[in-house]
Amino acid sequence: MTTTETTAITEPGIHDGMPDAVYHADPVPGGSLSSSGARRLLATCPARFDYDRRHPPAPSKAFDVGHAAHQMVLGTGPHLKVVPGDRWDTKVAKEQVTEIREAGGIPLKQDVFDQVTAMADAIAAHPLASALLTKGSPEQSLFWVDDRTGIWRRARADWLRSDAIVDLKTCEEADADHITRAVTRYGYHGQADWYQAGAAALGLGDLPFVFIFVEKAAPHLIHVVQLGDDELAAGRRINDRAIDLFAECTSTGVWPGYPADITTIFLPPYALRTEEF
Repeated sequence: MTTTETTAITEPGIHDGMPDAVYHADPVPGGSLSSSGARRLLATCPARFDYDRRHPPAPSKAFDVGHAAHQMVLGTGPHLKVVPGDRWDTKVAKEQVTEIREAGGIPLKQDVFDQVTAMADAIAAHPLASALLTKGSPEQSLFWVDDRTGIWRRARADWLRSDAIVDLKTCEEADADHITRAVTRYGYHGQADWYQAGAAALGLGDLPFVFIFVEKAAPHLIHVVQLGDDELAAGRRINDRAIDLFAECTSTGVWPGYPADITTIFLPPYALRTEEF
């Protein structure tokens, strides 16, 4: 592992202690592609992807619980600060929230702070989940050059062990069916393959990728899962599509928008039903 204070990455490596804001701002001159970026690139169009990465949105409270849980469990990341009161529509509350966010922190209501604390306690009490987070290091930033296309790739591992990559996910329900749907919807199989590729490229070997899903609601049940070989292979094919598209746009400097011709839209079968209910 290497510790870095630089804001420019010019050599492949693993960086310990890189601030969240530096990583997400992409410290690679000329740009790099992350797993979440690859998924956004394929979900929209190159023009939207390019604009969004050059105009990152302001922090959203929609992700506060997940980010706070990561800080509580992993012990690193943005500081958490409770803003008193059930409502944040007062002038004083708004000023406090803005001040905390501008300082890089996460403002939380007391009940949300208690919720996140309970989630962290549940993980600490879970034999397998807590064991996975005992050895290794949190929030490791990986940077490497794709050997097929020459583009820069990056990943930020929640927890990196010598024998595994561990990723923490907060969710509403952690049963197998809901996790399956979440993996499909959010492309987590692509994320798993992406991080494994980074570990292999940086000399860490063929590490398994393990998810810890923790429910947001009490009693904060936990489910530790990994994906099968077919799922990882599907994620790799998705990643290759994104890598090829990113490489082409980067080399040409052209980030196309939506199709220039008229597109015919086909509705799903349920929308074509004409019977009355």
